[in-house]
Amino acid sequence: MARLTLVLFALLLVLPLSAQAAPFRVLRVDLDAAISPAQEEMFGAALNECLDRKCDMLLLVLDTPGGLGESMRRMVKAMLNSRVPVGVWVGPSGARAASAGVFLVAASSVAGMAPQTTIGAASPVNLGGKDMDETMARKVQNDFMSLVRGVAEAKGRNAAWYAEAVEKSVSITAHEALKARVVEIAAGTPEEFVAGAGERGIPFKDGTVVFSRDDIRLESHDPGFRYRLLSWLMHPQIAYLLLLGGMLGLFIEITHPGTVFPGVFGGICLLVSMYALSVLPTNIAGILLILFGLVLFGLEIKIVSYGLLSVGGVSCLFFGTVILFRDEFGYLPIPLSAIFGPLIFFTVVVGFVVYLVAKAQRKKQASGMVSMIGLTGRVRHWSGKTGTILVRGEIWAAKVLQSDFTPLVEQEVKVVGISGLTLDIEPCNQEPLADKG
Repeated sequence: MARLTLVLFALLLVLPLSAQAAPFRVLRVDLDAAISPAQEEMFGAALNECLDRKCDMLLLVLDTPGGLGESMRRMVKAMLNSRVPVGVWVGPSGARAASAGVFLVAASSVAGMAPQTTIGAASPVNLGGKDMDETMARKVQNDFMSLVRGVAEAKGRNAAWYAEAVEKSVSITAHEALKARVVEIAAGTPEEFVAGAGERGIPFKDGTVVFSRDDIRLESHDPGFRYRLLSWLMHPQIAYLLLLGGMLGLFIEITHPGTVFPGVFGGICLLVSMYALSVLPTNIAGILLILFGLVLFGLEIKIVSYGLLSVGGVSCLFFGTVILFRDEFGYLPIPLSAIFGPLIFFTVVVGFVVYLVAKAQRKKQASGMVSMIGLTGRVRHWSGKTGTILVRGEIWAAKVLQSDFTPLVEQEVKVVGISGLTLDIEPCNQEPLADKG
């Protein structure tokens, strides 16, 4: 009897320990910007960190206006092939999952939205932000519709609505999305979303992941300084401004050698912009047009075109900017309101530099002996055809070019030329002779 009592006592001590479940670790990553290569890299790093830290789930807190189609596709591919479930929660209140963000929600293992959030408006647009021509629009729409319909069906969501979001650019609220089976959970906080996902179960691969609210351990992913810098550089307007700043600095350095700072600053800006443009979907024709515009401004210094070259330069800058970027979702194109300001500033600065250089080239030399031509002097001593005169408070050797002119002492004469260190003079009341020097 005593032995049985000891066994029962030992079981009572062991059972609570064995019943205590391991924590369900969730790594949270926030995406609150337009989708670009920087966000794609951050998402990939978060997935790798989730595996390295042996977390059980990746939570993507989403608030995006859309972004690059290619970056979105690679993120969807990573989500579909992830070794851990990926949950997407659109929040906090006031957030949105628009355009490319719709595809991320469709591809998630479990999706939820906070109150007062929206999802939709995924129709592709052209470079100017307007509707594409009919043929191109049909091709692009069919491509994206097949993608979103496929991932939505695989996750058991309302594939018809997702296709309609691409075809008709519809948007709905969180409450409507829940009723229409666009998302599975309505939750006001990330913690509530993860708890709700655990209670209903997360379909993943061939099973369902279920966990208790008390087992959740939410951890955060720090994207670091590199992500913040890349996110800033990858913004099309920043890349465009760096490109203009680099060209402007180098243009000033070339036209005013030795100023140093514009050249160094321009070189740094140009190299950094080249990195951003190499990652972003850039049209080479746009870059060439912008560079050709700068060449036209430079030619204005050498060729008298009465402003026609400058007009051509401005036109090249404008059209080069409009076609500089390309993407189907319309995030990358720079709006016209953001083009005119930098373009006007660039044109004014370059035009002013061209004016200064042209003025300096046409201006009569203001120093040295050549500057003495046209000045008047007073004869100090004279003998035959040569003598000395006083000019600008200095005594200079002088000679006359006219055989019938012999200057008198204290007579005023005019300098009309220079031969070595000797000034050519004539009477002040005569027309000047042709310059010899």
